[in-house]
Amino acid sequence: MTTASPLVDLRGITKTFLGVAANDSVDFDVRAGEVHALLGENGAGKSTLMNVLCGLYRPDEGRIFLSGEEVHFRTPRDAIAAGIDMVHQHFMLIPVQTVWENMILGQEDFGFILSKSAICRRIDELAGQYGLHVDPEAPVWQLSIGEQQRVAILRMLFREARVLVLDEPTAVLTPQEARQLFSTLRRMREEGHGVIFISHKLDEVAEISDRVTILRKGRKVGTVKTSGVGPEELAEMMIGSRVVPAVNKRAGGAGEAVFQARNISVLNDKDLQALHGLSLELRRGEILGLAGVDGNGQTELCEALVGLRPLVEGSLAFDGREMTGAPVRDFLSRDVRYIPADRRGTGLVPTMNLRENYALRHYWRDAFRKGPFMNWEAIAGQTGRIVERFDVVTPSLGVPVRMLSGGNLQKLMLARELDGDPRVVIAMQPTWGLDVGATAFVRERLLDVREKGAAILLVSEDLEELLALSDRLAVIHKGRIMGLLDDPRLATEEMLGLMMAGKPLASFGEGA
Repeated sequence: MTTASPLVDLRGITKTFLGVAANDSVDFDVRAGEVHALLGENGAGKSTLMNVLCGLYRPDEGRIFLSGEEVHFRTPRDAIAAGIDMVHQHFMLIPVQTVWENMILGQEDFGFILSKSAICRRIDELAGQYGLHVDPEAPVWQLSIGEQQRVAILRMLFREARVLVLDEPTAVLTPQEARQLFSTLRRMREEGHGVIFISHKLDEVAEISDRVTILRKGRKVGTVKTSGVGPEELAEMMIGSRVVPAVNKRAGGAGEAVFQARNISVLNDKDLQALHGLSLELRRGEILGLAGVDGNGQTELCEALVGLRPLVEGSLAFDGREMTGAPVRDFLSRDVRYIPADRRGTGLVPTMNLRENYALRHYWRDAFRKGPFMNWEAIAGQTGRIVERFDVVTPSLGVPVRMLSGGNLQKLMLARELDGDPRVVIAMQPTWGLDVGATAFVRERLLDVREKGAAILLVSEDLEELLALSDRLAVIHKGRIMGLLDDPRLATEEMLGLMMAGKPLASFGEGA
């Protein structure tokens, strides 16, 4: 790591929204040839600070220096032209356009005639080099969340930025993909790039970064060398108190099957078969974990289980009642709750406020109606209670949810779906983008609803999370279940990795 003057130097940055200071006189810099991690709780101001750096926001106060020269970014294009690029936690892609079209947005150096073949070749070269494979001609809306993440990372590499900002880049990557990304980051560091790395995974921060800056409630707590601190100290600096992130999993006994999928087959958005005769059952008071590399049918399975995606073959049953082809409202009325991975596109409506987003799931219930009209007073009261219980940081219940940080969006969605007494919970990546304290809180809430008798399907790419929470663990590969472990404690990471790559559990033999 070099000690030369910073590539980027932010001094005294202040940014407020609706009277709340997201950043309060924050100093931050990144040098050539280093990875500088940025840590903080959800809503601490990390993304806001980076949005100021990347030209999405203009600071209310403060100055930005690039290689010692003061700069003023009026638009993201100005920042990109200056060599600063960012992979946002929400990917900033145009869904109706293809991968290659998204790749060249905002660039002006392709001449009058675009060479699609040359662009696609370059994408393929980068994808092969960095292990981020994606179809250049696929429309973005047809891609899974993990595949969209790859596109966002590839676009930054495609633009050859000098300062690279990565906001939770590994949240939807497998451990193998994360290791490949880290190899890429190390190569960039050696080539003299400055990398800003935002993550809630403290082990990743310890592995990849040279320095760490911690924000708390919009203010800078301090900057330290990574080699001089441990994860516990970083967590304490983030939260302001000692954090015990261990999962307190209580012993439980699974009851009868309350939700059954029998030999179901479904198509994906490309009209290709995503699930092939898949069967599973969810039992009362049990968490069934589902492991797998993103894009192997997890999203299609979850959507089929809540009535959002029609079955080509097979059947669904709830409490012994046939639910195949039933409308989504029937699933909701039976307290089947869905926590999707895409909190902005599927889980919440960004332009609606907190009360309205809560009402989307509950507006027809008697408690929230006055005759033919909605009882907004009751809705506001209950929204306020769940926001307080889940510690959602917001200026008010009336602001559009797009004003919230990614972590607070996730907590709001979880609060809405876990409100009351759900009978079945389909949860995809429920701790994605959450800090260490919020992650522990969410895991405890899932265990709470399990203890109350809910049947839970937990889809996650965090093997540690699956092994800690699951009572049973299944592995999916290309739309088929590779095996079901009645005791997840017997699984090794190597075994699960092989199953995720397509090796059936039965092939491991009796001693596995």
